[in-house]
Amino acid sequence: FDRRTGPSQAMAFALRAVHSIAAAAPAFRATARVARRAAAVQTRAMADGAGEEVSPVELVDVRVGKVLKAYKHPEADKLYIEEIDVGEAEPRQICSGLVPYMSAEEIEGQNVIVLANLKSRNLAGVPSHGMILCASDEAHENVELLVCPEGAAPGERVKFGSWDGEQSEPHTENQMKKKKTWEKVAPDLKTTADCVAAYKELEMVTSAGPVKCKSLANALIG
Repeated sequence: FDRRTGPSQAMAFALRAVHSIAAAAPAFRATARVARRAAAVQTRAMADGAGEEVSPVELVDVRVGKVLKAYKHPEADKLYIEEIDVGEAEPRQICSGLVPYMSAEEIEGQNVIVLANLKSRNLAGVPSHGMILCASDEAHENVELLVCPEGAAPGERVKFGSWDGEQSEPHTENQMKKKKTWEKVAPDLKTTADCVAAYKELEMVTSAGPVKCKSLANALIG
């Protein structure tokens, strides 16, 4: 302290300085919290922006599924319950409204196409985890399974375009719901004049070849 200043005055100055620092500390902490939150928001925005550069069809987890069993839902006249091998430890249980269009025998044993990254939900009291993709006419009077050629392995992820092309990581089930990924993809899924399933101009392909339906050309897929 200044030699001309007495000890008591110097002590008073020191105490005032300590009180000023203590009073300012909460403001510093609040500023730091705001800065951290802003950085987190910017990071999330950058991640979302990066995700938007990827075509939405790259973010759906569409797989080959082998139907092991199909039988009528005990509480819903139009629903089948299917047990499907999609390459996981246990078969997936999926409910589908296909009773008016085909028999259970026509479904069992087929290599079908499964939309796998949907959240499980209860349909008439039975858990259903995923969706079997089918082709249908506009009136929804005729419906056919999308099926894979022989040699496609249960669980392999279907691609759109070239089988040799790179593939992005699919969205999680939560991301699918939050970002409405399937709702962005579904309107542009159709069969070609040759009954091949496609997204816009990109054919749906497996390691064994393209995915097709039996006879519905230029049909909706869902």
